[in-house]
Amino acid sequence: MQLAALKHRTESEDCFVISQHHVRIRFHSAKNDVKKVIVHYTDNYLDTKTDKTVAMAKAGQGQATDYWVATLNAPYRRLKYTFEVIGQDDSHKIVGDRGIKDFTAANLAADSSYFKLPYLHGIDQTKTPDWVKNTVWYQIFPERFANGDKNNDPQGTKPWNPHDHPGREDFYGGDLQGIIDHLDYLNELGVSGLYLCPVFKASSNHKYDTIDYLQIDPDFGDKDLFAKFVSEAHKRGMKVMLDAVFNHLGGQSMQWQDVIKNGTKSRFASWFHINHFPVKPYQGPEAGGPNYDTFAFEGQMPKLNTANPAVQDFLLEIATYWVKYFDIDAWRLDVANEVDHHFWRKFHDALTAIKPDFYIVGEIWHSARPWLNGDEFSAVMNYPYTLQIEEHFLHKTKTAQELVAALTDQLMMYRDCTNQAMMNMLDSHDTARLLTLAGENKALALQTLTFMFVQTGSPCIYYGTEMGMTGGEDPDCRKPMDWQKEGTPFWYKVQKLIAFRNNHAATLGNGTISLSVTSTGLIKVKRIGTEKITALFNTSPDKIAVSTNGQVVLSQNFAPGQLAEHGFVIELAN
Repeated sequence: MQLAALKHRTESEDCFVISQHHVRIRFHSAKNDVKKVIVHYTDNYLDTKTDKTVAMAKAGQGQATDYWVATLNAPYRRLKYTFEVIGQDDSHKIVGDRGIKDFTAANLAADSSYFKLPYLHGIDQTKTPDWVKNTVWYQIFPERFANGDKNNDPQGTKPWNPHDHPGREDFYGGDLQGIIDHLDYLNELGVSGLYLCPVFKASSNHKYDTIDYLQIDPDFGDKDLFAKFVSEAHKRGMKVMLDAVFNHLGGQSMQWQDVIKNGTKSRFASWFHINHFPVKPYQGPEAGGPNYDTFAFEGQMPKLNTANPAVQDFLLEIATYWVKYFDIDAWRLDVANEVDHHFWRKFHDALTAIKPDFYIVGEIWHSARPWLNGDEFSAVMNYPYTLQIEEHFLHKTKTAQELVAALTDQLMMYRDCTNQAMMNMLDSHDTARLLTLAGENKALALQTLTFMFVQTGSPCIYYGTEMGMTGGEDPDCRKPMDWQKEGTPFWYKVQKLIAFRNNHAATLGNGTISLSVTSTGLIKVKRIGTEKITALFNTSPDKIAVSTNGQVVLSQNFAPGQLAEHGFVIELAN
């Protein structure tokens, strides 16, 4: 048995409270190395002779690891537990708080062999909003969704043409009124959460270079119109998520302009990471480097010093303002990984004090454990998960087995409730569009989207995906919405997929998930909750025999007994 692979951490994604008297625990062992794992557990203050035992179930297999899971009952909200591990080679060990020991009666009875959970405090339990787990998000880039009011079009607005290839400086006149005008459309599509890219005053079309966070950009409307938008969305059962950049300000912001003008005498001089004064025109690393920190190497996006109490107060006022006065339900936080954890904890506490079920999503493209312990973010944009889906389905750089292993490893990085709240997307304003990534093969695009929709997490569709819009990397992925494609066959297939997710939200949002590859090469997704859902995906070029025993609720390229290329079949167990 590979002893170095036997791992467990208390009070982490390996051990977390799921209810007042229940704890879910996970154990790691080397792939195909362990035959059985048994948990021995009792109350902290009882003799180990009172142990109860439970055999752990194998929850999945990653690239190099087998994952085992069990749920323990803690009637007095305290626990101690240890692991009895039996290897394929019949070696027999105890894995406990003070390391690995041979399995003997004396070692099992020793209190030092046990991990401890002193008390299950409800306030320490990592929680995520329940409503998110039943939500299908729709991401809107406001400048390109719909032009509802030509009176607020910026100078030089171009004609609305979905076939254009937008430049970085182009404007097409999209606004809040355009979104309001299409809320019934979004309701018909079936989405229940609206994620808007920034709507605050800024000089660009994308609005990530904020000038004033407390003002709606005049190109989009005003606060009264925004209040109407939130109210109308809520009437239709839709949640509203705004996007903000608290990592940096726009170069035209009042604060940065004051620093440029007044240097060390500016009252905002300590608001930024300025290496030396005076502030000089920005120059990149190839020219000797900047004398102030920015987002990436963007000279017009100076980085905020979020350790400064004045900056904290400024940003927290903004964050709470749109919740208190406009009743938004969520924040998506741009460049969230470059802001200090200390600030995010204050941010979390300020918002959940107003709305306990407020949803906070960080833009983090890598592993995000440090932000997801219940005191900062509810979730992150789940790029490490969904990009691996694309690697198999769209780019063919991962085999089916490699995909299943990689996704299992990702799921085991976070607590169950965190996985359930993750924001899953296949494309966004920062990436090429799904249909373009699929080589404009609509069957492949729909198969990939369906696979994402049966995963744990809250799925998000980028505006125009349902229309079959194409587009390369930013800014080509930000074309004006193609409203002529509403009601096409592809549109109805996406609508049907969303309806499937909504109709089975209890299981898909909260149920367990297991991923595997069948002996014939199909990817199998099994979801168990209030019902049993099994989804099979054929990502090979060959027709593969398949048997279904339950009710088929969604399929593509499927005939009884056979699943063709780009095919999938989803069934409910009898």
